[in-house]
Amino acid sequence: MTSGETDHFDLLIIGGGINGAGIARDAAGRGLSVCLVEKDDLAGHTSSASTKLVHGGLRYLEHYEFRLVRESLIERERLLAIAPHIIWPLRFVLPHDKGLRPKWMLRLGLFLYDHLGGRRLLPPTRSVDLRKAPHASILEDRLVRGFEYSDCWVEDSRLVVLNCMDAAERGADIRTRTECVGLDRGEDRWTARLLHKGEESTVTAARVVNAAGPWVDQLLGRALPGERHQNLRLVKGSHLIFPRLFEGEHCYIFQNRDGRIVFAIPYERDFTLVGTTDVTFEGDPSQIEISDEEARYICDAANEYLARDVSPEDAVASYSGVRPLYDDRSAKNSTVTRDYQFELDANGPALLSIFGGKITTYRKLAEHALNELGVEARGWTADEALPGGDIDPMRFDAFVSRQAERYPFLAPATVRRLARAYGTRMDEVLGDAKGTNDLGQHMGGDLYAAELEYLVAREFARNAEDVLRRRSKLYLHLDGDAQGRVAAWFHQRG
Repeated sequence: MTSGETDHFDLLIIGGGINGAGIARDAAGRGLSVCLVEKDDLAGHTSSASTKLVHGGLRYLEHYEFRLVRESLIERERLLAIAPHIIWPLRFVLPHDKGLRPKWMLRLGLFLYDHLGGRRLLPPTRSVDLRKAPHASILEDRLVRGFEYSDCWVEDSRLVVLNCMDAAERGADIRTRTECVGLDRGEDRWTARLLHKGEESTVTAARVVNAAGPWVDQLLGRALPGERHQNLRLVKGSHLIFPRLFEGEHCYIFQNRDGRIVFAIPYERDFTLVGTTDVTFEGDPSQIEISDEEARYICDAANEYLARDVSPEDAVASYSGVRPLYDDRSAKNSTVTRDYQFELDANGPALLSIFGGKITTYRKLAEHALNELGVEARGWTADEALPGGDIDPMRFDAFVSRQAERYPFLAPATVRRLARAYGTRMDEVLGDAKGTNDLGQHMGGDLYAAELEYLVAREFARNAEDVLRRRSKLYLHLDGDAQGRVAAWFHQRG
């Protein structure tokens, strides 16, 4: 970056979701000067509203997307290895239900799933007797046989934040609450007008990546006026969060009569996450909430399989987001490709726009994007741990035990929460604390001011919602008074 009134960068990235964050990290590590701007918070929209899985996409095999599934399965183990604090293995139970996909199809699909991606760390598929514990008490009596296979959980919004955190530590300029309101192409550089807290500034860049997610077409219209940009199909996905519906750490994947699937996943220790839906969305992507029809759909799907019926009124929370999929003109949302697409405009300084993509393949997408832009330095992110992730993924419990010995004044559940959130950076959060009195103001539950200070200083948190809903899910565990204290703490900081 050069000095002067206008900062100049090798690469300007617009959008602070998982795609933009991954590209920022990769590019900064290759020696490029990078600026990432996000009009809201990091992972403020699509990337915090996923089903929170790092998975191959078992259902995509039905649509013959073998390359996408293979790439996703390879990335699943790579991501587990570089971020084992926020990514961990789960076992999914897929009941066989007569009249839906036949047993041979499920068995063949899971065989391919086990072998397409060179699985090394995760256990293979096995058959399960659903008449035995624990499934007999959880599932309806008609369900007799099923299959159990491996995938991974991910703290989706933390994955975004950690990529931006690593990018910043490698020299990137990460600007949240900063909207790109103008993008003008010159002979050898782009000039971007940025709006932050009502004040406008400009930066210039040799190349621009449009990773604006649901707003990618809108930004294209700003950069290339006079052209028609209709590349996206926005598909809304919603989830319900219930008080824990079943014991155990396994998950269920339920087949629906409409060909779709619904997951039921243990969530935040005390809850079960159930979703998702698949509804075409038109409107403002920043204003999304679950509809009555979606809530009923999720409950009906779960009630086909669970012995205990649930209703929308039983849910304690919900969340919704839109997937900005590349519109391949498929008749059904469920068959629109989940693979990503690039559009490179090289009529002058390059503009690369990104459509679609999955959390699981974000790292590979970032490599492809930089290759598309002609960046010659080699990729490096496949084996380099994300902040806090320098832990053996198969020995995470041993790490938690060591942290419990180091901080004996913390409850075991608190140690595990902090270890899961921050990994080896947990020591930076707690510093030299010898007791909870050293952690500052007690907000409620196991949240203290020391953690808020860390999140502001290192993880770009700017208000209570950033902390309670994205850097963590503590909004599910803290009462209204405690959440109010967090908001007041931020207000006092100004």
